[in-house]
Amino acid sequence: MTTSIPEADAARNQADGADTGKRRGTFHPLAVSEVRRLTDEAIEVTFAVPGELQGQYDYVPGQYVALRTQMEGQEVRRSYSICAEPKPGEIRVAIKRDIGGLFSNWANDNLRAGDVLDVMSPTGAFISKHTMTEMNHPENIDTSAENVFVAFAAGSGITPVISIARTVLAADPSVRFDLVYANKAAMDVMFVEELADLKDKYPSRFALHHVLSREQRISPLLSGRIDAEKLTSLFDNVLRTDDVDEWFLCGPFELVQLCRDTLAARGVPAEKIRFELFTTGEPTKPQGNIGRPVDVDPNADNFEINFRLDGLSGKVASPKHARESVLNAALRVRPDVPFACAGGVCGTCRAKVVSGTFEMDENYALEPEEIERGYVLTCQTRPTSDELTVDYDA
Repeated sequence: MTTSIPEADAARNQADGADTGKRRGTFHPLAVSEVRRLTDEAIEVTFAVPGELQGQYDYVPGQYVALRTQMEGQEVRRSYSICAEPKPGEIRVAIKRDIGGLFSNWANDNLRAGDVLDVMSPTGAFISKHTMTEMNHPENIDTSAENVFVAFAAGSGITPVISIARTVLAADPSVRFDLVYANKAAMDVMFVEELADLKDKYPSRFALHHVLSREQRISPLLSGRIDAEKLTSLFDNVLRTDDVDEWFLCGPFELVQLCRDTLAARGVPAEKIRFELFTTGEPTKPQGNIGRPVDVDPNADNFEINFRLDGLSGKVASPKHARESVLNAALRVRPDVPFACAGGVCGTCRAKVVSGTFEMDENYALEPEEIERGYVLTCQTRPTSDELTVDYDA
């Protein structure tokens, strides 16, 4: 992810509430059924979902899963967006190499059919607020209006976007979808054949604009990095902002924030913009201090952190001088406390503050209305009162 990688308050669809969009992820071991090479630096991994778990792995296009395994004697978790439209019996994700990426490089070099990884049930809210369709509720397709969608994706940011595009184009014959997809070079384009197939299948309803930063294209507008000037030209000459029902932005922080700022300056309401980050722009910043050892002196000056998870109450002391996150403290007494990215992007560690005061460093996952209702990202939250109580079940 994102974080998507961001996870805001959204429903599985408008008809049946938020249990898919906001359910808390649970890990299950799943076998890899196929590994397909997308580019020299990226693979698509398909996990087989047994019949008894299919209800756990129902998802809405745009959601993500976390993968968990043991590497070099430590637990490693990474979040990846689901890259296919909902289909019973399988989950597909794309994994692109990261420079120095422990899990992504291992997966690209070693992952094979038959391997088993722990896969978290899908979650996240980088999904349409419009009622379209989902795996178990096709009767809820909304064909009452002509819906126009525009997406900006960069690199592996295409993974949730292609899932959304495939689904909404197939679900509603009135949908139009514009995609601006930024990459360094043609060889880096993930799902190039699938995108071409979408263009062939929906020639009048799907517009695809490849922008390559290190290759010269016929149109100068589609060559070079997407900066403020190029984005303005795209909006002035290629895309119209006034008739778009929903915007999807997925990629690195700088591109997503540039698009958000530009759209806001053009009067696009924030509620029409869905975004997910694959990086926060601060790669050197500790990700929630997950696993940071903390020595607790019961006679010293400590915060008391109380939490509720799966109907059970927990309590842990956290030294005031340690400036420890709620998540890090809770993990010391409950290793099953949910988290994935631990960087304020995915929203897996979301909980509601029941009592006490706090400060939250980063938030790229919660909607303003969620914050107003008292929800926080526990990987980014520290207590400022002597006692703080949060509820993961809320």
